Amino acid sequence: MKNQQLGNWQTIVAGFVAVIIVIMSLNAFIIINPGQAAVISVLGKARDGALVEGIHLRPPFISVIDVYDLTVQKFEVPAESSTKDLQNLTARFAINFRLDPVKVVEVRRKQGTLENIVSKIIAPQTQEAFKIAAAKRTVEEAITKRTELKEDFDQALSDRLEKYGIIVLDTSVIDLTFSPEFAKAVEEKQIAEQRAQRAVYIAREAEQEAQADVNRAKGRAEAQRLLAETLKAQGGQLVLQKEAIEAWKSGGAQMPKVLVMSGDSKSSVPFLFNMGNLQNEP
Repeated sequence: MKNQQLGNWQTIVAGFVAVIIVIMSLNAFIIINPGQAAVISVLGKARDGALVEGIHLRPPFISVIDVYDLTVQKFEVPAESSTKDLQNLTARFAINFRLDPVKVVEVRRKQGTLENIVSKIIAPQTQEAFKIAAAKRTVEEAITKRTELKEDFDQALSDRLEKYGIIVLDTSVIDLTFSPEFAKAVEEKQIAEQRAQRAVYIAREAEQEAQADVNRAKGRAEAQRLLAETLKAQGGQLVLQKEAIEAWKSGGAQMPKVLVMSGDSKSSVPFLFNMGNLQNEP
């Protein structure tokens, strides 16, 4: 009987030991997936050297594993600053970043979780980088030269986050707004520019019309000159013909009742007779 009980206890102990061994075995390994890195803390102290993808040994029961995502992270961060001309400028940036796998242990020791990284590092450094970029230009330049503003912001932010083990991949300006007073000033300036452009257009149109009048006058003067030369060459006879024809057209002279042409081909000016005068003669 005693031997049977002893055998049962041995079986129970063996089973218990087997369970502990299984648990320890499972707890002695950790699998890191692609795009991840892990930091082992033993008795509250982080070990040097991050664990990359694969299977790794770990001290069971006395170690804690912190896993970090190394893939691209995206967060939207607001920022506000004053421009060179002391105008308020607010913006909202979308920041794409990832953690430097070489500095993951340092990140664990100094910043902790990813949430802490965003709230305690990225957000305030975004604000400071925006102040640097905005202070270099006026509010109008910040709007009209938005690409240059973003380039200065990207450079300042990358320089500031690099020392924290954060690699900035890209940023984008989601929103960029300014004070209502400046918005009104911009609107008034646009209206003034439109009016100025309209005035320039009208002036150019008047100038073109005046030039057209000049060209027409030059054309008429040239025509008169050519006509005068032609009439002069004909000994003045065509002048009388032209004046007679113009008079008949305009009604300034009475159409003659008798038209006698000279037999001389060189003297083709019409000679007008007033029949009434002829009848009154004896």
